[in-house]
Amino acid sequence: MAEKIVGKIIGIDSQIAKVFVETDNLPEFLEVLTSPEDSSVKLEVYSESKNLIYCLILSNPLKLYRSMPVISTHSRLTIPVGSNVLGRIINLFGEVQDDKLGFKIQKSQSIYAKAPPLNVLKGNLEIIETGIKAVDFLTPLIKGGKIGFVGGPGVGKTILLTEILHNITKQHTGVSVFAGVGERIREGQELYQRLQISGVLEKTVMIVGQMNENAAIRFRVALAAATLAEYFRDQEKKDVLFFIDNMFRFIQAGNEVSALLGIPSSEQGYQATMQTEISQLQDRLISTQNGSITSLQTVYLPSDETSDAAVNSLMSFLDTAIVLSRSIAELGLYPPVDMLESTSSTLSRTILGDEHFVVLTQFQQLLDNYDKLSHIVAIVGESELSVENQILYNRTKKVINYLTQAFFSTEVNTGRKGVYVPRVNTIKDIKLILSGKLDSIPTEKFLYIGALEKTRL
Repeated sequence: MAEKIVGKIIGIDSQIAKVFVETDNLPEFLEVLTSPEDSSVKLEVYSESKNLIYCLILSNPLKLYRSMPVISTHSRLTIPVGSNVLGRIINLFGEVQDDKLGFKIQKSQSIYAKAPPLNVLKGNLEIIETGIKAVDFLTPLIKGGKIGFVGGPGVGKTILLTEILHNITKQHTGVSVFAGVGERIREGQELYQRLQISGVLEKTVMIVGQMNENAAIRFRVALAAATLAEYFRDQEKKDVLFFIDNMFRFIQAGNEVSALLGIPSSEQGYQATMQTEISQLQDRLISTQNGSITSLQTVYLPSDETSDAAVNSLMSFLDTAIVLSRSIAELGLYPPVDMLESTSSTLSRTILGDEHFVVLTQFQQLLDNYDKLSHIVAIVGESELSVENQILYNRTKKVINYLTQAFFSTEVNTGRKGVYVPRVNTIKDIKLILSGKLDSIPTEKFLYIGALEKTRL
């Protein structure tokens, strides 16, 4: 075994430890250091200069003191992988966070890996049905794609992500990986309980680094979750659903680490390495010949501002961006999907099929006209529109109301029983509304209903 690198801590600045190396051998970048006095101490080498190295403190900083000796572990940060982690909630170090007994670690992998080479990548045109009308009709999810739920605080990003996890994990033959990055502890606990009740927990592994953890841990949790997803894809050759809540907190944690190290910031105060850090994660979440990774990511909008530099960087990696609007939420329309701002690169006839493509195109044309007419209605009232415009306005409004939906994950809060609507029913129902056969039914009757064939209007 190589000689252990021996040094001592000469300073602690928040979540950064300065270590003076007393030998000629410097540790490698991202290598984990510990202390012979306390094996629970974990310091990750982040930068170095001559005999001075700067480490991210991954363990309890209260256990550190000046002149504390440190030694090398000759390894990087690893995470336990394998089927025995399914059904569990773990932290960055693979320690169980649920109320069950610990599991035996069969195999571990470094949380750092390169993206697969281009010759093993594999595209896919298969649509994943979510049972959520607004998603399946406006921005259907593609197997192996990257989907973002974009919105400000309190508009329901986590709820929508949770509902999709609940709906598609039941019918999904592969496994699910959920990464909680910098979000509320309560949300992680509630999600764990919902998955347990719905019976899909056994096919899911949760890894969390919530807002109570320091920036270094929050910054690494997403990479650890990606490692788990890669293992199931490459070693067990399974299709993986990858959920991360929240990608913006991942960037924020990296920014905090950068600031602690005194690295000059770049655009809008973000770290200069932001684009690289995002791509190092996103490029790993892809489909290969072994299996697929379909990633669903929440993206927080600071001050509801879509022009934020971090948000723009994230959006460039997404195939589909489902934008959630505060103004729509204030109208009581949930999920509050902004139908004009949401985008998808998969809305083609080849992927959607003829019927879906034709109905969606027809609705998008009406929606554009509805947006213009809404400004007139807000000023002079709907009665001032021409008869033809009144008819088209009301049909569009009926579809908008029809796309509202009660969720299984919010039954306790809303009192509405959750519904699952197959995509084929959604397309058929919207086609029927746009045909004019339901013009005599008031628009409010279409709020929070399921499929029309199971609803008495």
